[in-house]
Amino acid sequence: MYPYVRFLKEALKARAATPLPPLETHISHHICWPWDIDPWMELNNGRTLTLYDLGRIPMAMRMGVGQVMKANGWGMTVAGNTTRYRRRVKLFERVTMKSRMLGWDDRFIYMEQSMWRDGEATSHLLLRSAVVQASRGRSGIVPPSELARAFGLAPESPPLPGWVLEWRGADAARPWPPQMA
Repeated sequence: MYPYVRFLKEALKARAATPLPPLETHISHHICWPWDIDPWMELNNGRTLTLYDLGRIPMAMRMGVGQVMKANGWGMTVAGNTTRYRRRVKLFERVTMKSRMLGWDDRFIYMEQSMWRDGEATSHLLLRSAVVQASRGRSGIVPPSELARAFGLAPESPPLPGWVLEWRGADAARPWPPQMA
């Protein structure tokens, strides 16, 4: 089940926090609770993605994304991600999460998030998200440059890091639909 109580806590903290300029880093703190663990008594990989939601959504709230989305009849959806796990997070351990938007291309917004414990990275997420037309009767991806303009930013993205461009290219080469034998 989605951790709605934790989400509400993070949302309330985000509402009370200072506004966050786009491309700046949002920092949040989380605990690995008993309902987050797998049979090996560590943070479950699926729950890791959910905790990343609890960092990314408040980041967007601090940026004012919700108001811009609502005013334009837009929504947002995850369009792909890759996660690198490097250190175990065990029961009751605290992690610091860092979340930031990296930039965009003609279809997607790219973000990175990481979890840290005692100064050491435990995992890292690269995610792309799509702004979608949410109004009735309309559908499709909204170019991220329109979101940038709505924020008063230049429509051109800051340069995306090379590793993001390589991931984007590798993902584009992946067959879709999957070719399962």
